[in-house]
Amino acid sequence: MRVIFKVLYRLYRLASGRWYWVRRRFTRVGLAVLGALILVALLAPDTDNNATYQILPLLLFLLVVAVGSSWSFKARFAATRLLPRFGTAGYPLNYRILVKNLSPKTYSGLTLLENFADPRPSFEEFLALELAEQRVLRSFRFSARQHATPFGPPTAKEASVPPAAPNEEVEVRVELTPLRRGILRFTGVTLARADPLGLVRALATRPLAQTVLILPRRYPVAALALPGTAKYQEGGIALATSVGQSDEYVALRDYRHGDPLRHIHWRSWARVGHPVVKEFEDEFFVRHALVLDTFSRHPHSEVFEEAVSVTASFACTLPTQESLLDLLFVGPQSYCVTAGRGVAHVDQMLEILASVRACADQPFSALEHLVLSHIRVVSGCICVLLAWDEVRRSFIGKLRALGVPVWVFVLVPPGQRQLLEPGPLRDEPDRFSVLEVGRVEAGLAHLK
Repeated sequence: MRVIFKVLYRLYRLASGRWYWVRRRFTRVGLAVLGALILVALLAPDTDNNATYQILPLLLFLLVVAVGSSWSFKARFAATRLLPRFGTAGYPLNYRILVKNLSPKTYSGLTLLENFADPRPSFEEFLALELAEQRVLRSFRFSARQHATPFGPPTAKEASVPPAAPNEEVEVRVELTPLRRGILRFTGVTLARADPLGLVRALATRPLAQTVLILPRRYPVAALALPGTAKYQEGGIALATSVGQSDEYVALRDYRHGDPLRHIHWRSWARVGHPVVKEFEDEFFVRHALVLDTFSRHPHSEVFEEAVSVTASFACTLPTQESLLDLLFVGPQSYCVTAGRGVAHVDQMLEILASVRACADQPFSALEHLVLSHIRVVSGCICVLLAWDEVRRSFIGKLRALGVPVWVFVLVPPGQRQLLEPGPLRDEPDRFSVLEVGRVEAGLAHLK
């Protein structure tokens, strides 16, 4: 079986590589002429039943002339790409490129093309994807359905380059749409010029390696009245900064090892001759947990990607000015990322979600252990799950048994929304939501 997949993988790389080259070298008219040439070549041997062979020399002559005329394009240029800090999956990313003409002649009618790092999977990734999906031909949809494969390149619009005289620098505005979150890697910039017939493009490439982080897609979420009361937070003043009860202290006391230096009362130290610190009252404030289920046998499934998007949506929506938000998930190790009340900004949480990957080498109990060990300081819990099996139902049941308010969101493939029951949340069905891939935004819009 592995040998068969290796053959399919090589065919996939060969076909996708050739198609990528053809799309860059030929214009739309050129692609039509090339397609007609192939069709005529297939029909030409049957000279008794058709006369298409008479067109073959003409089409071949046009392509030869177009290719020959493109060899004279020897443009030299420098480029500077001005990228924003972040982009968002599924949304246009607009930026500028400064192109300087280093050739001794003026060029006009040029088109700018972006070059990206090869998005195609390694053989091991290809094999894992095919075994998970059980659809061998799925990966051959490299260009027909880029949104259906996690290995498609971003869709970039071809940008027109203004005429540039020698040593003149012009500005080109570029728009591309990243199809997936993570690091988008640029490798270079290409200037293309079509031949006089408009069939074939000559290319001049300049290496220009850069990266930009693509954040997960976010959906609008209504402000939720999250349950939970304020709880005592150990080391609260360090977390609470200047919000709530942290402004007042109870008394002065002698310095103990580990006390923050900023709590030292300098006047008292100068008076008594040894360190004295201000003692603050206990800190009580709201702290919610946002739990992401990363345990999937399908490493690049749409269900997992939508789960990350839903998690990112809540991270951007939940109020963090007067409370804390902990993002909990399991990857190579267990992670707890806290934002709010001056501890960290939500942008940092989104950067982490942009790179999170499915976990296939640990059991779901690792996430359960992480959450339960953290639950004593949590006022409420939002769980974004990839399935609703017995293990996950048991996990939610344990949280409820501990008296923690829970809101559960289960991501399911299209058409499976009606198959799930609330289980441990049957007495609070409004806190159990099933989000169907393809209708996630509509599902979140109905929250109250």
